[in-house]
Amino acid sequence: MPSVHVVGSVNLDLVATAARLPAPGETVGGARLARHPGGKGANQALAAARLGAEVTFTAAVGRDPEAAAAIALLEAASGLALDVHRVDEPTGVALIAVDGDGENQIVVAPGANAALATSHLPEVIDADALLAQLEVPLATVDAALRRATGLRCLNAAPADHGAAALLTHCDCVIVNETERAALGSALTGFDGLVVTTLGAAGAVAHRGGRRLAASPPLVDVVDTVGAGDAFCGALVTELAGGADLERALAMAVTAGALATERPGAQPSLPTRADVEARCPSPC
Repeated sequence: MPSVHVVGSVNLDLVATAARLPAPGETVGGARLARHPGGKGANQALAAARLGAEVTFTAAVGRDPEAAAAIALLEAASGLALDVHRVDEPTGVALIAVDGDGENQIVVAPGANAALATSHLPEVIDADALLAQLEVPLATVDAALRRATGLRCLNAAPADHGAAALLTHCDCVIVNETERAALGSALTGFDGLVVTTLGAAGAVAHRGGRRLAASPPLVDVVDTVGAGDAFCGALVTELAGGADLERALAMAVTAGALATERPGAQPSLPTRADVEARCPSPC
């Protein structure tokens, strides 16, 4: 299986599930509270490992009790090597509200993620693929992309207009519609692979003049948190392993869909067997 190096964030997710999401200024009661490991970087690293990649994950956490809970599932995962640095900032926390249909609102306090520095990175990132996101400093992401020897993939999330400067060092960019809009005209001259996720409608991929679309299987949605990260981990794992774009996209939309069937970002991430069992052709 391919090697994937992930550089990104670690959070402890505090998830409140209620019948509906609050309007601005409104309080909604009767919610259930749960704690789950999360963070886009951690989620994507674990997603890739569960799909069979040999994963190295570079990240930062605090020296606080929350750190242990935030990396617990990563430490227990097979095929995942942790390069986690302890810093003098609190471990990142995400406050997540989820409604009865699985839709969510998220507020992130980055904490230690904002302290992940270029000095924490290997001098050379020698893996079949690098996968990075934007919950750590842009300078760190830029350095990681420059130091990578394999396929360089950026999930430009959350939306940040500054990410346009990173495209020069990317081979693949993964965005949702909001993140694509934030990059704007910068994508016009980008000659790599651009993959846009469309929620329940699946995803589309563009490279040169070629366009591919993939639709996910039908699922009973419980919680959409982590679905995009499952998609990213699966797509990059497949591409790094030499799969053609059609298969990689089909596997990715299936992984993203299956991640909505259970609560929590990391607990819901599917295995390769799960994805291949539910993936439509050409899997």
